[in-house]
Amino acid sequence: MPQFDLPLEQLRAYRYPGPEPADFDEFWALTMEEAGHFPLDPVFTRYDGELRTVDAFDVTFAGYGGHPIKGWLILPAARPGPLPTVVEYLGYGSGRGIPLESLAYASAGFGHFVMDTRGQGSSWRAGDTADPSASGPAVPGYMTRGITDPHDYYFRRLFVDAVRAVDAAAAHPDVDGGRIAVTGRSQGGALSLVAAGLRDDVAGAIPHVPFLSAFRRATAITDREPYAEIVRWCSIHRTGHETAFATLAYFDGTSFATRATCRGSFSVALMDGVCPPSTVFAAYNVYGGEKDITVWPYNNHEGGGPQDQLRTIRVLHDLFG
Repeated sequence: MPQFDLPLEQLRAYRYPGPEPADFDEFWALTMEEAGHFPLDPVFTRYDGELRTVDAFDVTFAGYGGHPIKGWLILPAARPGPLPTVVEYLGYGSGRGIPLESLAYASAGFGHFVMDTRGQGSSWRAGDTADPSASGPAVPGYMTRGITDPHDYYFRRLFVDAVRAVDAAAAHPDVDGGRIAVTGRSQGGALSLVAAGLRDDVAGAIPHVPFLSAFRRATAITDREPYAEIVRWCSIHRTGHETAFATLAYFDGTSFATRATCRGSFSVALMDGVCPPSTVFAAYNVYGGEKDITVWPYNNHEGGGPQDQLRTIRVLHDLFG
């Protein structure tokens, strides 16, 4: 795919003009207060994954509505005490898989918490977490589930899960709860921005080619999935598109980025048709903390691939030594 978006010098100055809801902070404060009524109840069960250099734990904790959310905690087998840890969120359609698929960060000496994605985990990596709250007419996928009401929207549940995953990771005695960073690719990158925006105790956010920012621009300039799900819904519900975008405004990564105060280290791919570069820069340019961005000029949505993992490890070393 060619470079189809704005030139790089314009991307670096781009500001998304989409309006933020006046009650954005109140909406999320009440959402998190509601979530806090449910005990976290994290359970860590030793898992034999036929691995000898790491210890893996099957995790269950209470996410949105007290729903059970699965995850993995993967730790170096030889560890001197509580470790700095990275919480990783997953891309659209992905699940937690098995520990064998997530060895990089523990191999580099860090704790690694992988959060499963409710209702997903059947498109390209297996998951084990249900979403018991889906409702309303929707296009196949997750982007339009409950899109007419922000209280019912699918990503409200997922965003709460992401925030509570940090607490679940910190609950393990071999995790240093004062040294936790968040990361993820695409949808996972968006969730890392959410966690950084709604919490003041994460040390860093490392989003790779993050999804879920600048919804109106994304749906106007790309026909790639998953944004195309929103376009299809609006094309059928012809008089409902403003209601849909009013809901999406509560879930826009740009708003969470402005509220983040920790270090942010982004990546963007200039040929990315899934998460157009202007939507990534829309979040990066307003990010509230110290920040940097790595630009991959000739890559699509794979971005930096393994180089992004290496970049994450370097940032973790910078943060935690």
